[in-house]
Amino acid sequence: MSSPPKLRTTFDRLRQVFLFEVGGLLLITPPFIWLSGVPLHDSLGLMVAMAIIAGVWNTLYNIGFDWADARLSGRSADQRPTAWRIVHALGFEGGLLLISLPMVMMWTGMDWLQALIADIGLAAAYVVYAYGFNLGYDRLFPVAQAD
Repeated sequence: MSSPPKLRTTFDRLRQVFLFEVGGLLLITPPFIWLSGVPLHDSLGLMVAMAIIAGVWNTLYNIGFDWADARLSGRSADQRPTAWRIVHALGFEGGLLLISLPMVMMWTGMDWLQALIADIGLAAAYVVYAYGFNLGYDRLFPVAQAD
């Protein structure tokens, strides 16, 4: 049996999460403010709080997904095919949706349906962003160079 593929280093994973969250804040916060009607200060606070939670979730989820994918397929994250990239992005956002819905409700005062719609909108935007970001990150920082 061949040895398992190389996984990303802790430094590389932290860099990835940091860049992902900063980029997400810059891209997603303005449309959220505009579409939700939540005031700037409240929206910005919510987005920063969610970015911190998402950063922790992102780190844990990616480490677990990379480990499972490597064990099941024998490939490293930068070799992941399109279908698995989609599964990866949907799994990440689905898990984050479960974590973030109560926070959106409490922070904005939205009822559960409004918060669910807002959170689904955020999740949908982030699925597209996560797919593109992770594809680009893997091209810029291949696992073989992840030091």
